[in-house]
Amino acid sequence: MLIRLLKHLTSPGWWARRAFRAADLTAIGNAVKASEALHRGEIRIAIEGPLPIGWLLGNQSCRDRAAMLFDALGVAATQEANGILVYVQLVDRRVDILADRGIAALVEQSVWDSVCREMEASFAAGHFRAGMCHAIERITALLARHFPGTGNNPNELDDAPTLL
Repeated sequence: MLIRLLKHLTSPGWWARRAFRAADLTAIGNAVKASEALHRGEIRIAIEGPLPIGWLLGNQSCRDRAAMLFDALGVAATQEANGILVYVQLVDRRVDILADRGIAALVEQSVWDSVCREMEASFAAGHFRAGMCHAIERITALLARHFPGTGNNPNELDDAPTLL
């Protein structure tokens, strides 16, 4: 816990977020928009640098943080309960994907965990945009299979990644 606390306290937000430049964020937002044209699901991307100190002192996991953001970013409020949150914790070098109950009933958590581990491997190699876009492609395939587009698909969540 102490090492994690020190890593977060000594990592300035701008330094941790340098992995995703403005052009990368635009490309990722465009990939989400293109994805959502193919299915009725909603994808939300959250990228976070250092965690708030209160969060660290509570020794909360990345998954706990993702669960809190799942509600805070409105992913839990999608009409068909088919929202997906991709949470990237840059300082901890962890990725978590949380699926709302509609899609979670159809896709096992182990599938989402596999996508997370692929992203972490891409990020470790310095391929942040490519890793994220590949993950969006995998998520798209799953959502298109279980929630195919119908022509009437309101955009319920912002497509642009959120930097925290």
